[in-house]
Amino acid sequence: MSSCYGRNIKISIFGQSHSPAIGVVADGLPFGFKLDTEELAAFMARRAPGSSDLSTKRKEPDSFKILSGLKNGILCGAPFAAEIENSDTRSKDYSQFKDTPRPGHADYTAQVKYDGFQDEAGGGHFSGRLTAPLCLIGGICMQILKNEGIHIGAHVERIAGIKDERFDPVNISPADFSDLSQMALPVLDSDAGAKMKEAILDAKELGDSVGGIIECAVTGLPAGVGDPMFDGMENLISSIVFAIPAVKAIEFGAGFDACDMLGSENNDSYIVKDGQVVTETNNHGGILGGITSGMPLIFRAGIKPTPSIFKAQKSVSLSEMKEKTLEIKGRHDPCIVPRAVPRIEAAAAIAVCDALLEYKKYK
Repeated sequence: MSSCYGRNIKISIFGQSHSPAIGVVADGLPFGFKLDTEELAAFMARRAPGSSDLSTKRKEPDSFKILSGLKNGILCGAPFAAEIENSDTRSKDYSQFKDTPRPGHADYTAQVKYDGFQDEAGGGHFSGRLTAPLCLIGGICMQILKNEGIHIGAHVERIAGIKDERFDPVNISPADFSDLSQMALPVLDSDAGAKMKEAILDAKELGDSVGGIIECAVTGLPAGVGDPMFDGMENLISSIVFAIPAVKAIEFGAGFDACDMLGSENNDSYIVKDGQVVTETNNHGGILGGITSGMPLIFRAGIKPTPSIFKAQKSVSLSEMKEKTLEIKGRHDPCIVPRAVPRIEAAAAIAVCDALLEYKKYK
């Protein structure tokens, strides 16, 4: 089992959904950086459940306790460790799922791999609850990157087939992110947002769920960050984005749309602007050969519908090897997408911060 990530910033996430606490240990965070804990708490609040009618009613404030790595509010070079208490758990809601696995969840695959020793309560260590410590370290990395003039922001690009506007891939700026971070449903087009909310509530009323797409952008990255082959920026970002349980797809720049273009349409022409080499368009999403080009880094992550729904579903009894009808109780998001926005930002921040430290070794 691997709950570790990184070359220069090495993180290890621990805990289960219903264990007393979850948390993270990180080695390699740059010492001497003054951490703004109020800003970090505000970032964590964006991920926390129970804050709107679009999310689960489980109340977890995601307040954190820093155990080590700080002295007088400044990163001191020691391993950073923090924990987040799990306070609103109902483990009995999950007791049946070891024998009758929920469709769309990891119940069956976990049972096969761990021979029944896994913690099924709340999904155990497969749960989206484990993205709270991911956001904790990601929020710190976002502050470190901001100090370097590098900014990260994301919005809901699509829910239930309803599309928001996309970021301008060439001219996006940090100002485009400021309003989004204050929204429960972060969108660029308020009309599209209203339709998305209606679709979520309609699905909730039916005991069902919907999914969507999140678009994330990184601005201010210099050209030359990342490596070819296995440590390309696409690789580094993808591997940690897929640590978010609901993510099923990712694309960079024009992504799959580029597959339908001619080469002459997809290629981004080079120009000189304000003394810098840039491209007229940005179909490459800010990455060529695994290395940043200096253009905005843009990717989109596909989020599946919440697998926990209240409609009756077909499953099996593993002990009896018979088909069985399953009805799920408990508290679940009718749509994971809105609360996944800061998770995507956090994952991108960790990957970019780690790669930037590698880049600086050679500069």
